[in-house]
Amino acid sequence: MKRINEIIDTVLGYHPGADVKAIMKAYVYSAKVHAGQRRSSGEPYLSHPLAVAALLSEMQLDVASICAGLLHDTVEDTEATLADITALLGAEVASLVDGVTKITLLAAPAQAQPDASAMQAQNLRKMILAMANDIRVLLIKLADRLHNMRTLGYLKPEKQRRIAQETRDIYAPMAHRLGIRRWQIELEDLAFYYLDPEIYQRIKEEVAQSQAERNSFINEVIAILQKKMQEAGISCSVYGRPKHFASIYGKMQRRNVDISELYDLLAFRVLVGSIKDCYEALGVVHTIWKPVPGRFRDYIGMPKANMYQSLHTAVVGPMGQRMEVQIRTEEMHRIAEEGIAAHWRYKEQEAGDDGEQRRFAWLRRLLEWQQELDEPGEFMNSLRMDLYPEEIFVFTPTGEVKELPKGATPVDFAYAIHTQVGDRCVGAKIDGRMAPLRTELKTGDQVEIITNAKHTPSKDWLAFVKTNRARSKIRAYVRKQESERAVALGRDLLERELRKSGVTLNAAIKDQRAQKVAEELSFTELESMLAAVAYGKLSPRQVANRIAPRPEAEVKKPGFIERSIGRLRKKSPTGITVKGVEDVLVRFAGCCNPLHGDPVVGFITRGRGVTVHRADCPYLDQVEPERRVEVEWDAGDEHVRPVRITVESADRQGLFADVAQVLKQHNINILEGEVKSLPEQRGLVNLLIQVHDTKQLNRIFAEIKKIKGVNAVRRVGLGLAEKARR
Repeated sequence: MKRINEIIDTVLGYHPGADVKAIMKAYVYSAKVHAGQRRSSGEPYLSHPLAVAALLSEMQLDVASICAGLLHDTVEDTEATLADITALLGAEVASLVDGVTKITLLAAPAQAQPDASAMQAQNLRKMILAMANDIRVLLIKLADRLHNMRTLGYLKPEKQRRIAQETRDIYAPMAHRLGIRRWQIELEDLAFYYLDPEIYQRIKEEVAQSQAERNSFINEVIAILQKKMQEAGISCSVYGRPKHFASIYGKMQRRNVDISELYDLLAFRVLVGSIKDCYEALGVVHTIWKPVPGRFRDYIGMPKANMYQSLHTAVVGPMGQRMEVQIRTEEMHRIAEEGIAAHWRYKEQEAGDDGEQRRFAWLRRLLEWQQELDEPGEFMNSLRMDLYPEEIFVFTPTGEVKELPKGATPVDFAYAIHTQVGDRCVGAKIDGRMAPLRTELKTGDQVEIITNAKHTPSKDWLAFVKTNRARSKIRAYVRKQESERAVALGRDLLERELRKSGVTLNAAIKDQRAQKVAEELSFTELESMLAAVAYGKLSPRQVANRIAPRPEAEVKKPGFIERSIGRLRKKSPTGITVKGVEDVLVRFAGCCNPLHGDPVVGFITRGRGVTVHRADCPYLDQVEPERRVEVEWDAGDEHVRPVRITVESADRQGLFADVAQVLKQHNINILEGEVKSLPEQRGLVNLLIQVHDTKQLNRIFAEIKKIKGVNAVRRVGLGLAEKARR
């Protein structure tokens, strides 16, 4: 661990005029407020902020960043406040500390606490907002995470895995996006170590076993490259290395092969003096060894979003060994290793050139769409997609390059240009030829978008767009349109009901009666209440009776027929009651086939009533929250419902008869039955049966599992035939 004097010496080495008194103030204050605190390793807590500050000084960041690194945990873990830090070191340092500080929950009952994924999403939202204004927030956070990963071994295994997974999903990709390769590699390898320790150890052993042979090969290739470059008049430095463990494992997964089957585990780097030398050096490499088709990438002509620049090629080297060769200038190499930190400029320098704008473009995209995603799960998935895209580069008709993820379509391209271009997109030309909007673009395509001022986004686009920007814009438009249609429908339904009392909705709105009723029903806006009427959450009669109560004289006493109907309604014909809604059509979802006893959720579809799903049905993730309604099973429900089950067992005669006998003992009706013989002496029985509830189904499962040779019994969803029948 570096001492504070060593950190100050490092800072003075790259910034002789630095305000080291501020760094010392931050150190003394951090030591004071963290006094008595210890880390899980037993070390004084101060060792952590010192390590973070040391990492930031290695990246040659400014004094404010170093101070914030020393203080980044003070507001969260001690009695210190942002006001204290502002008074001590100024608003700039306090702002950086605030950006890194996690959100702390307000005191609330335990059952009201959000789940871990929601908290993670909230913390990342705050960090994105902060770093969009000041990238140093993310640099400090990455340094904090890197030191925590280096000391992760002192925590409990379950906590190790949780932190390692978050590092692999979020922080390593963040480092990649910022171009800080040295941090990215270490974060990936450390996460790999804790998430897949056995595979990590095996790769490590495999690499160690062939180390002597590999070193000999590396030295041979370096000697060949240096000699040939010198003959071509190119001054260069050449380095060789094996790829890091997480990268090797990634190749094993992508190619579905063992490490022994990988042939391109070595990478060589050629550093030259100019861009001209880069391309000349590439020619030399391809003259020496045969290039592997399809493995050349020119990131100098088309830099990555994090401004990474290099020429990449794969060749068949000595002894038929495949290897990767990267060619770049010294400046490009510095940027490749340090990324955004290599571009850091002090406040007194002129702000914002074109390159800087490109480096921060992805941050602006994150900031834009994160505000449009409400669900924590959707936010986290979208964040992962945006952090590690497989990139393609396409051109506008004027030659401007647009970077998109692999699989992107002309619609994604249109929204990348401008929201209005995306909204009005009706067609596209790729390289001068008309192409469907769902066409996947390729690097080098020139795309022209055809627009129509009267056109609007289509919900069908959501099935094929890839970028979060396009997806969020389309969803926002669809939600707005559906909301407007729902308000119009709710207005029409309520208007009809009010006419029975001789009142118009316009009159009720004018004299504030409608607004008052909306507030009584806990709606902040009248439009929200009208939409609830359209979605079936409120009945038009219920709202109309509140706006214009009918005189008691007009309320007829129920006769024999009405009383009989009322008695019949006490039990739902489907066994399901929809809370707050009367006389509504109820149907069961064929995708998950709920049974009495399953936790269930209702989904309102206009014109088709309420569809009931199991609460864990994946389809519900696609349902707008405002369309969900609470439903419950009737206590006395005696309906039987079809359910498909599968019995896995050893293949033997009489299996179906034994299963059928169990069902007969429980008076279970079999609608369909099928027996299959599978490889390796395995048998499979597929049945469509009728049961009352989950309790009865569980009893049946317990009995079937006792049958000789049965390995497993499980419940599966209905097929298309059963959906059609119902």
